[in-house]
Amino acid sequence: MVYFLSKNYKNKNNAGNKAKTDIEEIMSNLHYSNAGLKQTCYNNSLLSFILTSSGVFKTIFTLSKDDILILQYPLKKYYKIVCKIAHFKGAKVITLIHDLGSFRRKKLTIKKEIERLNHSDVVISHNKHMSRWLKDHGSKSELLELEIFDYLSTTTASNIIKDNKYYDVAYAGSLSYKKNAFIYELGNTNRNYNFNLYGNGFDTSLIRDNKFYNYLGFVPSDELISNVKGDFGLVWDGPSLKKCEGDYGTYLQYNNPHKTSLYIRCELPIIIWEKAALADFVKKNNIGICISSLEELNERLRNLSSDDYAEMKANVKVISKRLSEGYYFSNAIKKAIKILS
Repeated sequence: MVYFLSKNYKNKNNAGNKAKTDIEEIMSNLHYSNAGLKQTCYNNSLLSFILTSSGVFKTIFTLSKDDILILQYPLKKYYKIVCKIAHFKGAKVITLIHDLGSFRRKKLTIKKEIERLNHSDVVISHNKHMSRWLKDHGSKSELLELEIFDYLSTTTASNIIKDNKYYDVAYAGSLSYKKNAFIYELGNTNRNYNFNLYGNGFDTSLIRDNKFYNYLGFVPSDELISNVKGDFGLVWDGPSLKKCEGDYGTYLQYNNPHKTSLYIRCELPIIIWEKAALADFVKKNNIGICISSLEELNERLRNLSSDDYAEMKANVKVISKRLSEGYYFSNAIKKAIKILS
């Protein structure tokens, strides 16, 4: 039997929870069984803790010899004990990584994180760059790659035909100066494109030229998919226009930002830093532009032909359909199960 452990989520509107709940829905569609309690979302952290703990305890009685248990990482304090329970019962463990705590938030050391993940028999990382990082730091598990996170939604993207010579670039995420100062610096450059901002934390007092920015506030993902204003989705983090740097910017070299999947579900071609891990996926599928610096974006967009853009747009539509169906996780988990079988 193949099982997964459902987590009781504290806030269903959290972006991280969206990725995890999508994975659980895909596993349910694949007819895998829940080893814990039924998934529910609560704003009460104490209640969420009690329910999640109860679900972990239930795995002791659920698993049997030769079963396979799929975990989503991080699982905080439960991860190590759940792996030990599974192995004690004669089951195998597959882990899908969502986030590495030693990298961006630095909540634990690299050594400690690798030691935790080594309790898994197979680890599904985001991409080959993350797999290489894990292996270089002592990972002993079998490693597979997800490629990109799926993004479930029945909402249909709008098919607005571009009718002006300027491109609109959409950016969704944290808009605070502390996290993404590049947003504010971008307004000081010459450009022939418009910049549409979605999210919280935008400080208009720091903007010199308000004409460059179209601040649209926080918009729920389904609404964004159906009504996004943009021709491209930008994947960039940090303070600089020249490269992605800082904790969040550096992390782009190894992780798959969930916002990339959201842009693709919006059927927007991607603009991404050329050293980001997902730049490989963008190039391989011809779904966007990879740039070394935001300072070159103006020229790249000016020289982009309508035929080239139309081809990117068509390719994005294909990938968007795959994301909506759980294509990438389904493929990865089937490969992982085949290894253990």
